[in-house]
Amino acid sequence: MHRVHLLIHGRVQGVGFRHFVLRRARELGLGGTVRNRPDGTVEVEAEGAVAKLRELVEAVRQGPPGARVSRVEDAWSEDAPRHRGFEIGI
Repeated sequence: MHRVHLLIHGRVQGVGFRHFVLRRARELGLGGTVRNRPDGTVEVEAEGAVAKLRELVEAVRQGPPGARVSRVEDAWSEDAPRHRGFEIGI
């Protein structure tokens, strides 16, 4: 199982970013979580097929209307699955 950890910077809170990621990840059949961080970034942990994860990363770089993504940090790994489905975390 492939995994990507993303940290998204910019105007990404209060603009529907988590719900945007949730919808796209579910459409792609990925598992994982998305959450707001206290520092104003959004954190995503997603797992699944590499091609689908790359699609999610590209969607995140664009973001929903109203968002302004300035930078996306990504870290890739392979590991046993941790998630069933995709959800908004706390």
